[in-house]
Amino acid sequence: MVYIGNAKFERNAPCWCGSGKKYKNCHESFDEKLRSYALKGAIVPDRGLIKTPEQIRGIKESAKVNIAVLDEVASRIREGMTTEEIDEIVYDVTVKSGAIPAPLHYEGFPKSVCTSINEEVCHGIPAPDRVLKDGDIINVDVSTILNGFFSDSSRMFLIGNVSEEKKKLVQVTKECVDIGISMVKPWTFLGDMGDAVHRHALENGYSVVREIGGHGCGLEFHEDPYVSYVSRPGTEMLMVPGMCFTIEPMVNMGTDKIYQDEENGWTIYTDDGMPSAQWEVQVVVTEDGCEVVTW
Repeated sequence: MVYIGNAKFERNAPCWCGSGKKYKNCHESFDEKLRSYALKGAIVPDRGLIKTPEQIRGIKESAKVNIAVLDEVASRIREGMTTEEIDEIVYDVTVKSGAIPAPLHYEGFPKSVCTSINEEVCHGIPAPDRVLKDGDIINVDVSTILNGFFSDSSRMFLIGNVSEEKKKLVQVTKECVDIGISMVKPWTFLGDMGDAVHRHALENGYSVVREIGGHGCGLEFHEDPYVSYVSRPGTEMLMVPGMCFTIEPMVNMGTDKIYQDEENGWTIYTDDGMPSAQWEVQVVVTEDGCEVVTW
């Protein structure tokens, strides 16, 4: 009999992860290692945040739809298009794939996708009178539910003749995400990853939004852990195989200060009106790094 916290596990019983293997041959050493970190004061994920192989398969199937939706947007987005048209594309492709747009009616959100332009940091609401203009940058944030599994990612798009300053912001933000991916390593801390992302943004003269970050995702739209990109090394939750979360730093050209639209209660803007950019991927932590499941 093995005791982990208050739970008891028979070493020869099937493992809790659903692999079909005996516990002693599967997650026994994993649980003991997790407990050793907890005893040292580390923040460790509970069992519910560690996805089973079957759950990861379901998340990946949802992710296929999510990627296909963004690919369709990428093939059709253009100057003169309204954000309402983007919303229609997202809804149609998602539903035809047998899935559900996760943002639609989520806590009252009225649309199927978030479309955030220029100084809009996130949660922009599509509208028939919001037209994409030459020089705009836009983040299209797609989230999908398929058979009860959630996936989430966003991409930046450059509309027409975009200034070099905006192009650099978009590129550096993508680099921040790539750095974040490279820093996802099992048995290290989310703070290690967040600090590396933050430093790259600062080195390029930008700031990173503090109040909004990434999140666990898979069985729910937003799960623990909260993923900060202004964190310190050796802090935040321990990353372990089976965890699934988003990497989505919001990088501002100017101040990191933001405010919320008082009228619609959703859209977040930069306080100084300077542009903001965001890319988002969803990753699953593996034994030797991570697997990117959405982009």
